[in-house]
Amino acid sequence: MDFGEAGIHERFMQRALTLARQGWGATHPNPMVGAVIVEQGEIVAEGYHARDGAPHAEVMALHNLGRLPRPGATLYVTLEPCSTQGRTGACTGAIIAAGLKHVVAGATDPNPVHSGHGFEVLRAAGVEVTVGVLADDCADLNLIFNHWITTQTPLLAAKAAVTLDGKIATRTNDSEWITGEQARTDVHRWRRLFPAIAVGAGTVMSDNPSLTSRLGGAVWCPVRFVFDGLLRTVVEKSLPRAYTDEHKDRTIVVTTPHGGLGYVRKLQALGVQVWNLPSSTMRAPLTEFRRRCAEAGITGVYFEGGAQIISELIQFRQLDYLFIYRAPVLLGDERAKAVFKGLRTEKLVNAVRLEDVRHAAFGPDQLMRGRVAYPEKLQVDETTFSLG
Repeated sequence: MDFGEAGIHERFMQRALTLARQGWGATHPNPMVGAVIVEQGEIVAEGYHARDGAPHAEVMALHNLGRLPRPGATLYVTLEPCSTQGRTGACTGAIIAAGLKHVVAGATDPNPVHSGHGFEVLRAAGVEVTVGVLADDCADLNLIFNHWITTQTPLLAAKAAVTLDGKIATRTNDSEWITGEQARTDVHRWRRLFPAIAVGAGTVMSDNPSLTSRLGGAVWCPVRFVFDGLLRTVVEKSLPRAYTDEHKDRTIVVTTPHGGLGYVRKLQALGVQVWNLPSSTMRAPLTEFRRRCAEAGITGVYFEGGAQIISELIQFRQLDYLFIYRAPVLLGDERAKAVFKGLRTEKLVNAVRLEDVRHAAFGPDQLMRGRVAYPEKLQVDETTFSLG
């Protein structure tokens, strides 16, 4: 493949990626996939996977074409075509039946059971297959699916908005707003992607967040987790909006037996769900939470704070992915509130790092995001654990 051909492939794959994003947040537990059919250098049909149970992107593109592709047509697709029957039929079969002779794919199916098999089926039928065009972008599109399909556990991600010196609030707890409107809009975009959002009790009591995604005037409510080992959020007469609004049935309070059955019954009477996880301490165990999410089919959880729960995710090696929005603001105050705590990192080799890092700019603010990579030795300072 020469450089000119590579540029052409990338142009059409970019369009397929744009189409795939139209399924943003609606395809779980399936991946987002986009496809275009090209004849003589022009796109003649497009398709994308709109939601779980709907036709796959390749099938939609062929359907929208409304006829058989002409000789020499090429199918561009962001993910390896599936080769198993499933609920909607194998895409490889549809491609072969349509008479397509060239398929250009982005990412390979991450499922170890099926990885590469779709390409083998196509090649065996005489279809030329080009693999790896914008592969990193195509794989990045499906962070949640890729983790779910390879581990059978949810992707636990966290987000924080920080100053240049890594603070999330002043010493008086003033934090509105560290980042600007463009960065905050991007947060809502990621909220729309994840099936669930999670916060700690402290964040609920101090900020009373709605934990919904608000984009383009539309409001969408994911599953909302509130971590509250002692059920402190139920004590006050004025309850958090997540317990009383029109989406309260999508709120799940994650607690422990230390919270008190009376408060559990109060939440259940409101229509709020409760996960009472066994724990010898007053902290809800994160490993058990991950297991319960997998059992419930929740493929990804987006933690938005506070600092205590995000730090505990790292301390217990349970954080898989991290989003850090950084604003051009400097506090320079050692008593300002830091987002991370609880580790005792004496050497850089023992530092937690991000891999597969991606950057984006939103006005003056910057986003750095990536997969969390833990060192072999992660030393935790036990004195930082909160009992709440």
